[in-house]
Amino acid sequence: MGRTERPNRKCPMPRLQLSTWQEVDTYLHSRRDIIMPIGSTEQHGPNGLIGTDSICPEIIANGVEEKSGVMVGPTLSIGMAQHHMAFAGTITYRPQVLIETLKDVVASLTKHGFERIYFLNGHGGNIATITAAFNEIYTESSLKGSNRPFRLKLQSWFMGRRFREISKELYGDSEGSHATPSEVSLSYYAYPDFVKKAEMSPKIAAKGPIRDADDYRRRFPDGRIGSDPSLSTVAHGERIYHASVEDMAEDLKAFVDEA
Repeated sequence: MGRTERPNRKCPMPRLQLSTWQEVDTYLHSRRDIIMPIGSTEQHGPNGLIGTDSICPEIIANGVEEKSGVMVGPTLSIGMAQHHMAFAGTITYRPQVLIETLKDVVASLTKHGFERIYFLNGHGGNIATITAAFNEIYTESSLKGSNRPFRLKLQSWFMGRRFREISKELYGDSEGSHATPSEVSLSYYAYPDFVKKAEMSPKIAAKGPIRDADDYRRRFPDGRIGSDPSLSTVAHGERIYHASVEDMAEDLKAFVDEA
C-alpha cells in the first residue's frame, strides 16, 4: 500500500487497538493527543465502496501516526447518513445517538488522561452533529466546573490545501460533492483488490440539495452528486494519500501546540 517507514519513537504501538493498557499508560506519560477517525457507512454511487467515508479518514490517520507517532483510536464507522437510506447497505445513527456516542467516547478518553482529541472526519453529513456534540460536551464541562484541560477538534481530511490542489488538478469540475473520484480513489488505494468498474450515466451527475432519503433517491438515482467517479484510480489514490497525510499532520501539530 506504499506505506512510509515508521520513524523512531518512544511508544512502539500507538494504535489504541494494537496496544496493551500498559503501553497506553506509557504513551500518556509523554503525550496526551489522540486521533479518532470518524466516518459513515453509506452508498457511494455505482463504483464506490459503502465504507468509503470511514476507510478514508482511517488510512490517513494511520499515515499521520506513522509520520508523527500520535496514537490513533478505533474508527467510528457509523455516522449521520439518513439521506442515503434509500440505497441498500447504508447504516445510520439518529443525530442524538451520534451525539451521545461522542459524549461517551470523549468522557472515556479524558478520564484516562487524553487532553487533545482530534476527530478526523470523512463524511460531510457528520459535521453539524459532531459540532452539536462538542457544544454539549463543553457545556456540561462548564456547568460542572470541570478543571480537566481537554480540547476537541473536528477536521475533515478533504479540507487540506494539498489535497484540494491535487483534486482540482486531477478532476476539475468532475469532483462533485458525493461519490467523488478523489474519495473513491483513496479507498481504492487502501483496498486495491476491491476496485469496481461501472458505467456512469450521465457522465457527470446532477447537483442539488439533500433532504430525506426518498427525495435523495429521486434526485440522484445512482447515488452520485455532481461527480464522475469513473475517473478514480489506485495511482490517484496514492497521490491523494500522501498529500492528505501531510495536510492532516500539519493541522494536528497546530492543534496540539495551541496555547
